[in-house]
Amino acid sequence: MAGFDKRVNSLEEALQGLTDNMTIIVGGFGLCGIPENLIAQIARMGVKGLTVVSNNCGVDDFGLGLLLHKRQIKKMIASYVGENATFERQLLSGELEVELVPQGTLAERIRAGGAGIPAFYTATGYGTPVAEGKEVRAFCGRNYILERAITGDFALIKGWKADWYGNIVYRYTARNFNPAVATAGRITVAEVEEIVEPGQLDPNEIHTPGIYVDRLIQGTFEKRIERRTTRPS
Repeated sequence: MAGFDKRVNSLEEALQGLTDNMTIIVGGFGLCGIPENLIAQIARMGVKGLTVVSNNCGVDDFGLGLLLHKRQIKKMIASYVGENATFERQLLSGELEVELVPQGTLAERIRAGGAGIPAFYTATGYGTPVAEGKEVRAFCGRNYILERAITGDFALIKGWKADWYGNIVYRYTARNFNPAVATAGRITVAEVEEIVEPGQLDPNEIHTPGIYVDRLIQGTFEKRIERRTTRPS
């Protein structure tokens, strides 16, 4: 079963083939469930002109914010600017091309890409700037806009546990965009906290089947908190 073993030995091997001007889709929500080691490796590689699809763009000095800081991202497709002042500054200055997408629409565009559905109609955004330049059709007396699916050259995800074959389990809210992202890349790379032997994961608990995963690497994670909120003592 060696051909089914998705494990790689280094971040360099995990991202082999990633070059300038590619599109990468990245799992996570804020800093929760982001493939932080793979992102840091892209920063070290110095590839340029990237189109990055992710719910947001990390913070200034962590996650995808590292790539913004080094001017590696040409276009960002995201739901919101989040806690990233660099993102805001580059957006307002016109230095960074940004496509802001309603969050549910973004999730469905990625899911549709992974399912082989080229486009779909949604009522979300009709009558707003989101609908500008898009086809509109009426169904059952309500107007809908046509949204195109998203796919990428690479999809980068973060899981909790995986077996050698790339079957992945996510933990709590770190699941977020990761299952959809896993399906939408030509090459899907997963980094996880723990890799176990085949047979140790309950098939009923697997969230992403290994058929979607091309490369698998185990990492250690900082798991930084984006905004810490505590109750007064």
